[in-house]
Amino acid sequence: MAQKPKVDPHVGRLGYLQALVTEFQETESQDAKEQVLANLANFAYDPNNYQYLRQLQVLDLFLDSLSEENETLVEFAIENKKTKQNKQHFSGGKLRK
Repeated sequence: MAQKPKVDPHVGRLGYLQALVTEFQETESQDAKEQVLANLANFAYDPNNYQYLRQLQVLDLFLDSLSEENETLVEFAIENKKTKQNKQHFSGGKLRK
């Protein structure tokens, strides 16, 4: 199982999310990639994180994961896309870019 990213507890939410993105991009371990992508997907459920996820281009990371050979990564990416579409549908508005 992936270890938590080594992050100074004072860096806040943006710093923690940046550490997750960096870990996903740098790790060779498929288990670690799955864990990190799952964590990022969980953060995507909270609207307070949208600005940080947008700033860190996490949506692009999810979209890039759709072309992975690892089926679990593809599933996480698809589920995250569905979640964003449902939020948009039920809120009656568009997600900000």
